[in-house]
Amino acid sequence: MAIEFDAADGVGAYVRSVNLAEVDAASVDILRAGLGEYGVLYFREQSLSPEQHLRLAESFGPININRFFSAINGYPGIAQVLKEPEQKTNIGGVWHTDHSYDQIPALGSILVARELPNKGGDTLFVNMAAAYEALPDEMKQTILPLKALHSSRHVFGDAAYTDDYSKDLKGRFGNTKNATQDAIHPLVIQYPISKKPVLYVNPQFTVQVEGMAKPDSDALLESLYAHALQEQFQHRLKWQDGSVVFWDNRASWHSAENDYQGERRLMHRITVEGEALKALSKML
Repeated sequence: MAIEFDAADGVGAYVRSVNLAEVDAASVDILRAGLGEYGVLYFREQSLSPEQHLRLAESFGPININRFFSAINGYPGIAQVLKEPEQKTNIGGVWHTDHSYDQIPALGSILVARELPNKGGDTLFVNMAAAYEALPDEMKQTILPLKALHSSRHVFGDAAYTDDYSKDLKGRFGNTKNATQDAIHPLVIQYPISKKPVLYVNPQFTVQVEGMAKPDSDALLESLYAHALQEQFQHRLKWQDGSVVFWDNRASWHSAENDYQGERRLMHRITVEGEALKALSKML
């Protein structure tokens, strides 16, 4: 049976008729094209061992070994996204795009549900291609030539770790000395797979628009964030046993809900390396 894509409200598509543990080269090509069209792919009723998870990710590109997340034992390429019952802070609870602070940002991540709370813990996604498309032409023209600084320092560096925060994150994050990544990226990029224009800024890692005074930069970024967070660009994924998500960092934001205090949530994440981003050459 052919792989089928059911478009989700806001962003992404639910993928049917595929067993991710057994994808072949033809299936990878179909899934890559689907990722290019929808930005996020949601899968149900999957069963992936760590080895199969790694093999799936490697079929899309080299694996990015995360500098800050703890890995699961024996598998350095699989990051552990964990919140224990006694911990208050979750991982990924701010709207963001993974690795935008890198000179060559990661393509995306494949996240596998391992242990879920009884309720809550949804992940929300935003469609940054649709967000760009819906901007007024005047705003598109304004931001087309602009670039912005992205950084990891204020999120993963020493300055981010207050005493209480450090205790709560103990064992989940580390290597603050490696939080030295800064990168300059266009505000509007040409999405590598589909070549569509995409708005490429995010609330967690974008620091300042290049060449703008901080107050003006903040005002512009906040207006773009408010625009992108409109309900019509969002989709809420309700995790189930066997759920897997593959999101493209170049085309989407995501944020994990922290509404399951006192329960455990464990996900396994593999991130796939990307390619240098290209600015959109002219307004579309």
